[in-house]
Amino acid sequence: MDHAQAAANEEGKSSAGDKYETGRAMMQIERDKAAHQLAEALKLKQLVDGLLEFGNPDEVRVGTIVQTTHYHFFVAISVGKISLDGIDYLLISPQSPIGKLLLSKKPGDSIIFNQSEERILRIE
Repeated sequence: MDHAQAAANEEGKSSAGDKYETGRAMMQIERDKAAHQLAEALKLKQLVDGLLEFGNPDEVRVGTIVQTTHYHFFVAISVGKISLDGIDYLLISPQSPIGKLLLSKKPGDSIIFNQSEERILRIE
């Protein structure tokens, strides 16, 4: 971000004014992209820092692994599916439709998603 801003500030005005304005605009776009990436990285860091504070959960919340009758979910960020030690985990956001249904549920509770019942068997 600092590099893109410095480049925009150093862009000298030439006799071709449009070229100057275009160059500054392109550098501003790069700075904005970098700022967005930084904001996303800081959100992820905050999430990971929060995950480290959890002990054994008694209900579904951010940072928990939820075993249901058909799936294993990790409630954190939507990344898709990963496999670990032969088990497939669906990484879901708490803001996703299924994440919203799972939040605050306890072992033994059930949810209905896509016309299918999922019973919560275990939370880690």
